[in-house]
Amino acid sequence: MSSVTYQTGRTALADVVAIPVTPFAEDGTVDRDVYRALLRRLLDGGVTTVTPNGNTGEFYALTPEERRLVTELTMEEAGDRAVVLVGVGHDVPTAVASAVHAREAGAQMVMVHQPVHPYVADGGWVDYHRAIAEAVPELGVVPYVRNPLLPGARLAELADACPNVIGVKYAVPDAARFAGFARDAGLDRFVWVAGLAEPYAPSYFSAGATGFTSGLVNVAPSVSLNMIEALRAGDYPAAMKVWEQIRRFEELRAANGSANNVTVVKEALASLGLCRRDVRAPSKPLPEEERATVAAIAAGWAL
Repeated sequence: MSSVTYQTGRTALADVVAIPVTPFAEDGTVDRDVYRALLRRLLDGGVTTVTPNGNTGEFYALTPEERRLVTELTMEEAGDRAVVLVGVGHDVPTAVASAVHAREAGAQMVMVHQPVHPYVADGGWVDYHRAIAEAVPELGVVPYVRNPLLPGARLAELADACPNVIGVKYAVPDAARFAGFARDAGLDRFVWVAGLAEPYAPSYFSAGATGFTSGLVNVAPSVSLNMIEALRAGDYPAAMKVWEQIRRFEELRAANGSANNVTVVKEALASLGLCRRDVRAPSKPLPEEERATVAAIAAGWAL
């Protein structure tokens, strides 16, 4: 990957990084046509960075074949309209195979999901990401950090070995810890993406983030884009106005350990007639009595 391409990736990360949902058909399979329609809606709405196979896309509930399908559909639909950051993970050989597939499909970057393992050593975290990054030196690599115990120095160590590690999706819900981590790793060395979406974006931007991930953007692209415009302008009062607009929706997603994180997004899309509300276990559709609340919020944004 040339330095020019790295710059394309860095620019793309300093933006709203959309995490598309993966819609399912009545028979439970990935609904290709609806997925493409939802992606077109994001692109038409002004989104230019997308992450297929992210957590809002139910990454862990998809089969390897489905993850490849989602990557390919995204590349076909996005074309040159967006930079694509493909989510990869699981064991090292699986993650490497996914990253190689992403490269072959034409993606510019991969996001490495947090290692799913009960025992994660700092040095092992470096080894895990290094194995993936070294397999695809042409691609930008973005670790997804959810471990509050990981020191920033380990990220610097990883990037010393792998210069294609260009950004970080930081998703520890602690703005002070983020500020310290970013400075220990090298604030200007990486593009810092607030990985906990709109609710944390203002506080993380104040500490050095320049992009944020979003699942809400599936429902209301203009709302997410309004927030990043305000943050780029340093207009925190305006950003907090958007924060107030999205607060209830995001609280519903975050409740009970984020049990309904994807469910709420799909419910909002279903209320707008854009996809089925179906999610896969261990997620579960919203109970009937909570659906009206989500529909009312989504309808309010559509005005």
